[in-house]
Amino acid sequence: MTTAHPPTPGTALWVHAHPRRRSLNGRLFDEGVQELSGRYRVVTSDLYAQGFDPVLGDRDLAGGAEEAGGIAELVGEAYAGGRLPADVRAEQAKLAAAELLVLQFPLWWYGPPAVLKGWFDRVLTAGFAYGDLDPDLGVPRRYGDGGLVGRRALVVVTAGEDARSIGVRGISGDLESLLFPLTHGVLWYVGIETLELHVVHDADALDTGGVDREVRRLRERLRTIEAEPARRFRSLRDGDYQGTRALRADLLPGRTDLGIHLLPPG
Repeated sequence: MTTAHPPTPGTALWVHAHPRRRSLNGRLFDEGVQELSGRYRVVTSDLYAQGFDPVLGDRDLAGGAEEAGGIAELVGEAYAGGRLPADVRAEQAKLAAAELLVLQFPLWWYGPPAVLKGWFDRVLTAGFAYGDLDPDLGVPRRYGDGGLVGRRALVVVTAGEDARSIGVRGISGDLESLLFPLTHGVLWYVGIETLELHVVHDADALDTGGVDREVRRLRERLRTIEAEPARRFRSLRDGDYQGTRALRADLLPGRTDLGIHLLPPG
């Protein structure tokens, strides 16, 4: 059974996924945490620095590796029985407390580094982050519902390409679509709303002045982060996917782009 985890007001978790502290990402991490600490109690997960193991394995199943059942079910049973590894339980405790989640990473092969994907694999377990059916509606507690509702996330991503290359007509694909598996398929899946992406373009080519400019831009955004509106994805429980896992045929007929899963403005 999924249990809701009310966040602790004024608490933030900053997850950093870059292997080099003497880098642009390292500077953004240090300066961003410092800026946010003026108004939040900031807890960090520096995944490379703390040696977080991203590989979900037998230890996460707490002795159930040979039992029948799917991975999600077995990990959920380990969570329910209090048998998850200590490193996972520590990360879950940080996330359960946070009302603001910051995910910071470089764009590698058009997605986050493997260590961050593994953090999702191991930390967002059934029972903790998502799970059983809503007894009243008969739909799974996912996509806007679940254990982590009431939180917002800021995704800070550095990209080696310019804004055109990863823009709406870019050769590398639209960054919003490239990160849809993260913003919608991971965060919204477990009930976390996302803010507009914070993107640093041409990250590999920035000189000292450019780095200082990006640091200032991040710090300025963090100063007013509480006032920012979150994205409004459609919720599974609201009936827009009623009777199917596809958007109802009467809503935005003829469209097949990922934007159909956003609620219209207003």
